[in-house]
Amino acid sequence: MLLLGCIKEVSDYELAISLPNGLSGFVPVTQISDAYSKLLTKQVAQGELLEELHSLPDMYSPGTLVRCIVTSVEKSADGRRSVKLSIDPKEVNKGLSSTALAAGMLLSGSVLSVEDHGYLIDIGVSGTHAFLPQQKAKNYIKAVKKGPDLKIGQNLNCLIVEVKNEGRVVCLSIDRSEVAASIATERQNWTLSNLLPGLVVKARVQKVAPLGMKLTFLSYFTGIVDFMHMDPEKSTSYSPDQVVKACVLSVLPASRAVRLTLRPPFLHAGGAPRQLPGQRLGAVLEEATVKAFYKQFGAVFELDDGTLAFARLKHLSKTRKSFKPGAFKEGCKHKCRIIDYSLMDEMCIVSLKNQVIEARFLQYQDIHTGDVVQGKVLSLKPIGMQVKVADGIRGLVPSLHLSDVILKQPEKKYNIGDEVKCRVLECNPGGKKLILTLKKSLVQSKLPVLSNYEDAKPGLITHGFVVCAREFGCIVKFYNDVKGLVPKNELGSEPISSPDKVFYEGQVLKVIVLKCEPQQERLLLSFRLSSKPGPEDKWKCTPKEKHEVKYQIGEIVDVKILKKKDNGLEVSILEDEDNVVAWIPTLHLSDFVATSKLLWHCLQEGDVLPRVMYLSDKGEHIILSRKSAVISAVQEEQVVRSFSEIQPDMLLTGYVRNVMPFGVFVEFPFGVTGLAPKVSMSDKFVTDTKDHFVVGQTVIAKVMSTDEEKQRVLLNLKVSECSSGDSAAESFALLNQYFKELKEIRDLLRRGEPSLCELVPGKRVHLVVQDVREDGSALFSGSSVTGLTVTATRYHLGDKNIAPGEKRKALVLHVDALKSEVYVSLREELLKQRPKRVSMRSVFGVVCFCLS
Repeated sequence: MLLLGCIKEVSDYELAISLPNGLSGFVPVTQISDAYSKLLTKQVAQGELLEELHSLPDMYSPGTLVRCIVTSVEKSADGRRSVKLSIDPKEVNKGLSSTALAAGMLLSGSVLSVEDHGYLIDIGVSGTHAFLPQQKAKNYIKAVKKGPDLKIGQNLNCLIVEVKNEGRVVCLSIDRSEVAASIATERQNWTLSNLLPGLVVKARVQKVAPLGMKLTFLSYFTGIVDFMHMDPEKSTSYSPDQVVKACVLSVLPASRAVRLTLRPPFLHAGGAPRQLPGQRLGAVLEEATVKAFYKQFGAVFELDDGTLAFARLKHLSKTRKSFKPGAFKEGCKHKCRIIDYSLMDEMCIVSLKNQVIEARFLQYQDIHTGDVVQGKVLSLKPIGMQVKVADGIRGLVPSLHLSDVILKQPEKKYNIGDEVKCRVLECNPGGKKLILTLKKSLVQSKLPVLSNYEDAKPGLITHGFVVCAREFGCIVKFYNDVKGLVPKNELGSEPISSPDKVFYEGQVLKVIVLKCEPQQERLLLSFRLSSKPGPEDKWKCTPKEKHEVKYQIGEIVDVKILKKKDNGLEVSILEDEDNVVAWIPTLHLSDFVATSKLLWHCLQEGDVLPRVMYLSDKGEHIILSRKSAVISAVQEEQVVRSFSEIQPDMLLTGYVRNVMPFGVFVEFPFGVTGLAPKVSMSDKFVTDTKDHFVVGQTVIAKVMSTDEEKQRVLLNLKVSECSSGDSAAESFALLNQYFKELKEIRDLLRRGEPSLCELVPGKRVHLVVQDVREDGSALFSGSSVTGLTVTATRYHLGDKNIAPGEKRKALVLHVDALKSEVYVSLREELLKQRPKRVSMRSVFGVVCFCLS
């Protein structure tokens, strides 16, 4: 089947073609012409770029009319048809012979070679040589603005000016005025086997029907004009025997079917159809008026600007069963969305489906870098995963981006048809290129999206992923192919001698921008995120306090709280005549992070804390610690005072100084630090280091190796590797310290929140229902819970129907002292259980029994 089409989009590998009646197809780069295909083959064979081979965007522009032939129609898995076309003159003009050629004929040609005085043109007719003089081409070349010369493979609408030697030689013209004035006549001896789309003819109306007209032309040809291709200005004024000008749209010789158009832009050969303003595509229109309804095809609407639009039958309702023809009488109004524009029909294509109207994305242009999108897995291949984001929009998740960690067998995690949540790394609407990531760290990131160098301001903190780790540092990539360098000295707070052993390709990390030169696309980054501390973030000594300190690391002192700050306590050391002021960070109040926060909450200014250890003095301030395990380690001399004392297999007590995606930095008394790489952090598989450790956590670490030259210590934090052998005794000591600190907290709570300290899990209380929430949970009040928020979830209300004001008996499940929240249960099976008095001795006994 031969068709007249209009180029809609041009990419390096294909031409997207708009066809009549809202259809579309594509021309692969291998179906341009024989000469162009030979150049492609030669370039691939030689492995280097050929000067005479130009890309499709260098030769073709959207809006250009081309003759094409259907080479195949394929049906995809989702039921969509893909129409493959060719514009190769050998295929399009195969019905012509050299003897059939005549002056005045209009046909397709392709540049075969560039000569001194013109061009040799391939018109696809065997035994015929076609020549295009430079004089007949210069106006066209100037108008299309594609360079000073025509290029091999460029498709042309050629007019035969002269025929010599019985058709063996023809002279051509592509002058726009000459081509536009051409009309096909009987003298050119066109037949059904060689009739070409794009020919302008004079025709006579034979019959007028509701869905179109029947015409006769070139004496004995018959053709059809459907309702979409009548002249909108004259659609109601056509009558039998009326002479009209028409253009051939399609020819199917096997069934003798010829279709024509009466639309004005096609009535001059070489013309161009009207384009739709870019901002209209995707627009939602509240009211579109029905102009006509065709029960087998769809409906024609008039839009708010007076232009016509067409909706196919399947786009008039959600399903065929829900379709109501009565709703599409002339004059009825409907809400719709412009989903496409048919260049060949000069008509918008609209949809009335709610899911289309409300769709977030309709075309690639709607998607922006950094957008989080939902998609469906279409296929899994070695290069990555193909994802369907919306109808006609597909993206690729490279194999590197299938997960936060590299997946060796992604098919075990993903199945065809799975719904996935992705983030857009790169979107190129022109090339219909969409690159996505499934890395949870990027998808869930709340940090700014860095998609161009201009936005990379010093101090900006964002997420990126490692694409290269070498001796000089790491290359980190962001969105839209923006990338920067993290030099070796900025990889961490501790020296890292072999970045390739600590970092891996695809690893997502937080980075801070140090410097950016947008013009040179140079970006300097750091993994060290610590910014300059504010006045409340870090306690600093006053001039009075900056004197020579008399205390040694490990010395035990008593202190008095002077001031509570967000991240610690400002204290004075008692029994010191100079009233030395020091600082206890919140996380150094206890070995247990949660207990540290509770202690900070309960302590008040003026309280005295006994047995606090002098930890360090870094010139600006004195740091004290109340971590019992750290104090014991120092007092028992189970510490190292310098790097030279460290030996492999040593067990050292310290605390987490920093948690990085690649591992954990641990600091020990006397300032020695070490790194526990991700692989040595836990007996379990570590996906996110933050799920296993927090800053300030007390840990026991085993020394794996040391590098004296680089002053580097590698540690192991696996529980299976860090036990001294008597695990029961260790656990008993840990629990003993934990319960001791809980008792201390309870005693402190009695001062300000006596009701809270009396509430313990298992206690029965009498409450009054205050409110029943929409989610089924309930709020309570009572004399024993004054000032506290008391909640029972829907499950813990059991099957009881309760109402505000009712009195109920409840069992305490959990007490959150930090938030002053209490969780209770009304379930009968819990309330009926007799309370048991459990001694601390029995608790420890059970624990030791379980661990032994």
